Amino acid sequence: MGAALLPDLGTEILIPVCAIIGIAFALFQWLLVSKVKLSAARDASPNAAAKNGYNDYLIEEEEGINDHNVVIKCAEIQSAISEGATSFLFTEYKYVGIFMVAFAVLIFLFLGSVKGFSTSNQPCTYDETKTCKPALATALFSTISFLLGGITSLVSGFLGMKIATYANARTTLEARKGVGKAFITAFRSGAVMGFLLAANGLLVLYIAINLFKIYYGDDWEGLFEAITGYGLGGSSMALFGRVGGGIYTKAADVGADLVGKVERNIPEDDPRNPAVIADNVGDNVGDIAGMGSDLFGSYAESSCAALVVASISSFGVNHEFTAMLYPLIVSSVGIIVCLLTTLFATDFFEIKAVKEIEPALKKQLIISTALMTIGIAIVSWIALPSSFTIFNFGIQKDVKNWQLFLCVAVGLWAGLIIGFVTEYYTSNAYSPVQDVADSCRTGAATNVIFGLALGYKSVIIPIFAIAISIFVSFSFAAMYGIAVAALGMLSTIATGLAIDAYGPISDNAGGIAEMAGMSHRIRERTDALDAAGNTTAAIGKGFAIGSAALVSLALFGAFVSRAAITTVDVLTPKVFIGLLVGAMLPYWFSAMTMKSVGSAALKMVEEVRRQFNTIPGLMEGTAKPDYATCVKISTDASIKEMIPPGALVMLTPLIVGIFFGVETLSGVLAGSLVSGVQIAISASNTGGAWDNAKKYIEAGASDHARSLGPKGSDCHKAAVIGDTIGDPLKDTSGPSLNILIKLMAVESLVFAPFFATHGGLLFKI
Repeated sequence: MGAALLPDLGTEILIPVCAIIGIAFALFQWLLVSKVKLSAARDASPNAAAKNGYNDYLIEEEEGINDHNVVIKCAEIQSAISEGATSFLFTEYKYVGIFMVAFAVLIFLFLGSVKGFSTSNQPCTYDETKTCKPALATALFSTISFLLGGITSLVSGFLGMKIATYANARTTLEARKGVGKAFITAFRSGAVMGFLLAANGLLVLYIAINLFKIYYGDDWEGLFEAITGYGLGGSSMALFGRVGGGIYTKAADVGADLVGKVERNIPEDDPRNPAVIADNVGDNVGDIAGMGSDLFGSYAESSCAALVVASISSFGVNHEFTAMLYPLIVSSVGIIVCLLTTLFATDFFEIKAVKEIEPALKKQLIISTALMTIGIAIVSWIALPSSFTIFNFGIQKDVKNWQLFLCVAVGLWAGLIIGFVTEYYTSNAYSPVQDVADSCRTGAATNVIFGLALGYKSVIIPIFAIAISIFVSFSFAAMYGIAVAALGMLSTIATGLAIDAYGPISDNAGGIAEMAGMSHRIRERTDALDAAGNTTAAIGKGFAIGSAALVSLALFGAFVSRAAITTVDVLTPKVFIGLLVGAMLPYWFSAMTMKSVGSAALKMVEEVRRQFNTIPGLMEGTAKPDYATCVKISTDASIKEMIPPGALVMLTPLIVGIFFGVETLSGVLAGSLVSGVQIAISASNTGGAWDNAKKYIEAGASDHARSLGPKGSDCHKAAVIGDTIGDPLKDTSGPSLNILIKLMAVESLVFAPFFATHGGLLFKI
């Protein structure tokens, strides 16, 4: 078998050091962003160097409107957005906190009752000859790790939102000096979030494992079973963040677009629109806080799935600490790789023109994937024995270290392929989106038909990519292979999140430029940043969905092993009814979230109309709208409406497991995975394509786009309607579905001992 080249002490130093470097790098980037001052003082010295192809003069000087009011206005708008986002998140966290405590009690009671709350040691599940710690200990430690995961998830989302609202106005002000400056500010702020999240997730998990080890000692099976609670905590918070934030942002967005752009013919983000502040707040609570929690959840779960399977393989049986923590070492190296990659965007190359923005973001993905492949090869060589065995449904499978390297690499490259396919279908630089824009000539109906067709078609290649990576990684290393393939896809999470967070920050920057009355040339620059951001957001969602598919399959494998099911036979009625019900769940969930957005948007539209009709001088710009009422409508709706979809996802595994048993539950998990992935990809891409088709017409950058008309033309109005339909698809239902499939799987895994002992009541009658 042979031991790993890297000694245990090396692992104990490497993981925390990489995490601390990640946090330090994030703080350093934040320091650089904070140098852009939000005060009316002149910040350009007369002899400023011509960085990014521009001298540091401001555009407004040419146009004679460089007054201090612009800067002061930007600062005011930024603080309004920041306050709105903070107050919403605090309200949301109050409700989520109550849920978290209640669910923690449930975990303790259910898992404690497996052996009737006995405190005596028990024979191990997989090796009856050894004794393991009591089930009560697993119950207690699972509860602690659930709370740890939940809190880390909430903190990740909150920090991301704080950084985004800090950076949005600074990006607007930098846009006065050129598009390159604005890009760097937005990208650096995204990097702060990416690195903080990746490093915090890794550090907390590593510390938890070491603290739990003090009690568990040599009982690694029990230790890593208890750690799975960390993934459950992370994902359950992400579900509420994603759904709540998604409903908030889209209610405001749909309300603002329908009344403002279609009925009143005023531009997007016009300060006269009462829903405009709520709309900009929504970008931060949905796309930033929600996305942060979501990807943290994926990361935590793929680590937990890999650790659970490893703990009953030769790594765990022989207590090989370095090999056991292979998933964490991969993530540690990922932080260093992403750090180098980020420097390519901010320091090594300069962006001088608008058309260089999207290629620069794509290069980030390619560079990080290429470097990470080398990183994984080195890690697999030094952290793994040359050959070892992996637990595979009751038998141990022989695996070589190069095979495990291939598993991680397959996941990593599948992620890149999914990213690029998503980009092809959602970027207005390619024919699919241009065809959708062209279909607006004949009205909204054809636009909707083309958009839906595009979404369905965009599922094909990602599904093949996921299928191939599953086949390759399972053939080499069984379920452990799939778990590390998911980790491979998420190993460049810091770069992925930086690219993702960049989008909403640019979107906000454009909104602030419009509201502060800055010149149209600045708005053109922020629009260019935003259009690139839209595509990168779609790429981020592609990554999240692809990794969710692999993660939930790995968790499914761990669940099946833990619940002592040898085979899942589709031909047995117990399993087949589970498959049918599982495949239906994503539709039920999507229906709930779409309807929530619709009803909240209805209230918003009525309020915006009421203000336009009853506040004298609002259209003329002499009176100020009542922004606070719109913010309140979004907040109340999202808090109220996030509970039913959340309950559906959290209660389904419990009800199925208790009443129908583990076999039916395995069917439900498989069914929801298979149908959820398809709907999630098509919903996200359809919405992204409609949004960018609208932006394509608005930008008028080509002859074709100009022939479709300026803003306000019939073509443009048809595009706005498509965009409005796509909003809840791409920002609420689509991205929440990947949490549904992961969360049900990780919850089933945590409760597996209880279901295996006490489950299936209806079949016992």
